[in-house]
Amino acid sequence: MEKIAVIDLGSNSARLVLANILPNGHFVIFDELKETVRLGQDMERDGFLKPSRVAQAVKTLKMFRKMCDAQNVDKVYAIATNAVRRAKNQKSFLEEINAVCGFKFRVLTEEEEAMHIYHGVINSLEVPKAVIVDISGSSTQLIHYNRRNVLNRENLPFGTITLSDLFNDPNTAPEEQARLIENYVYDQFSQITWLKELDPDVQFVGVGGSFRNLAKICRRIKRYPLNMIHNYNVSADDFNSVYDMVKVLDADKRTKIRGLSVQRADIFSSALACIKGFIDYTGFNNLIISGAGIREGIMFNHAVPTTIEKPISDVMGHSIYTQMYYYDVNIPHAEHVCNLSIQLYKQLRVLHKLPRQYVKVLRVAALLHDAGMRINYYDHNRHSFYFIVNSNLYGISHRDLILAAFVAQGHRGDEFNMAEWNKYKDILREEDLVAVLKLSVILRIAESFDRSMSGSVKTLTCDVLGDSVIMKTEVDGDCSLEIRDALSAGAEFARAYKKNLEIL
Repeated sequence: MEKIAVIDLGSNSARLVLANILPNGHFVIFDELKETVRLGQDMERDGFLKPSRVAQAVKTLKMFRKMCDAQNVDKVYAIATNAVRRAKNQKSFLEEINAVCGFKFRVLTEEEEAMHIYHGVINSLEVPKAVIVDISGSSTQLIHYNRRNVLNRENLPFGTITLSDLFNDPNTAPEEQARLIENYVYDQFSQITWLKELDPDVQFVGVGGSFRNLAKICRRIKRYPLNMIHNYNVSADDFNSVYDMVKVLDADKRTKIRGLSVQRADIFSSALACIKGFIDYTGFNNLIISGAGIREGIMFNHAVPTTIEKPISDVMGHSIYTQMYYYDVNIPHAEHVCNLSIQLYKQLRVLHKLPRQYVKVLRVAALLHDAGMRINYYDHNRHSFYFIVNSNLYGISHRDLILAAFVAQGHRGDEFNMAEWNKYKDILREEDLVAVLKLSVILRIAESFDRSMSGSVKTLTCDVLGDSVIMKTEVDGDCSLEIRDALSAGAEFARAYKKNLEIL
C-alpha cells in the first residue's frame, strides 16, 4: 500500500498529513501533526521571514522528517503558501530547509493554491454553488464556483496574523479593535465586483483552522451530539453569538474558551471579525464548514488524477467505497443488498410514501450495513451504527448520516433503542422515526434475499392485495434459505406497513 505525506507550510502553522493510498482511487488519512510556527509574523515591516520564525519552522520540519521516515512514506508533497511566496528571503529559506530536512518545497502560485482548496471542497461536499473562503495567517482566498466550474477567485493580502498585527494597539479595547477590522475588511470586500452579483442560492463555505475552531465552539455551546465538523452548518445567529462573546475578551481570557485552540487564541478575534465583515457585506445567513481543504485537494489529485480536470461525480459514493475498501467489506454482497433495497423502496412506494431524499439514507445504510463486522460479527448491526456515525462520510448531511446509522442498526430486527434516538433529537425531525422503521425493514428483507451471499435473488416485484403484500422473486437456483430468512421479518413488516408479508 502506497503512503504519501502532504506538508502544508502556511503563514500561521505547519501541518503534516499522512495517508494510505488504496486501490481504485481512494485514500485514508492515518496520522497528522500540526505545529504553530507563525512564519508570517512581523513580515509587514520589511518583507523578510524573521530568524526566530525560520528556526521554529526548521525545528518543526525536522520533526516531520522523522515521522515520514518512521512511516516509510513513499512520496512527499511539500507546499508553501502566501508567507513564503511573498518573502524576500524565500530562496535562502527554501535552500536551508532542503539541506537540513530533505524536503523540496514547491511555492504555490495564488491560482494553484486556490485550485487545491477548491479540489478539496468540491470532492468532499455536495454544494452546487458556493463562495469558498479560506482565511490563513497572511491572506484570504475567495473562490466562487457554480456547477463544478470556478467562475471567480480573489487573493486578498490580509489574514489572521496580518490583521492582528495591523490593528494591535494596547490602548484600544479588544471590541474596538474588532470593529476596526470589520470595517477594514468590509471595505476590501466591497471592491470585489463579482461579490455584488452573486445568485441568491449561492452558499458560503469556510475552510481552515479558524472556521474549524468556530465549529468546535458552536458544537460545544449547542451540545451537538455528532463528533463531526465537516459539513457542519453555522447560522448567522450562532456566529454572532460566538463573535459577541469573543470580541470583548483579551487574548488571555480567550484561551479559556472551550473548543478554541490555545495557539489560535490571540488571532481568533481577528478571524471572526474578518468573517463578520464578509457576512455583513454579502448577506449570507448560513456558513458551511469544510473539514477538507488544500491538503485534501492534493490527496484527491494524487489518488484520483482525473480530479485535476474534473471533480468526482458521486462524492458520497466515492467516500462510501473508500470505507468499504479500507475495512474490507464484502463489496459484491453490499452492492447486491443495496440494489435489492432500492428495488423494494420503489416497489413499496405506494405504502411507505417517503420522499425521495430517503433513498440516499437507504443507500448508505445498505452499502455499510455489515461494516460493523470489522469489530465483531456478533451484534455487528450495532457496531455498524457506531461505524457509520463516526465515518465522517463526504457528500452527506449530518442528519442523513445519523438516519443511515439507525437504518443499518435495524437490519437485524433488534428492538429500537429510543434512548439512543433521543440523543440526536435536535438534529432529526419528527417524521424521521417512522421513515427509519420502514427503511430498516426494507434493508432487513433485502439482506435476507442475499443471505447466502450468492446473488441468487435477481429482481423483485411487489403486489399490494388487500391486507397483504405479495413479493415475487426472480431467482437463479435454490433460494429457499433466502425466502425463509426474509419471511422471518414478517412481524416487523406488519408493524411498519400494516400489511402481511407473503413471498413467492
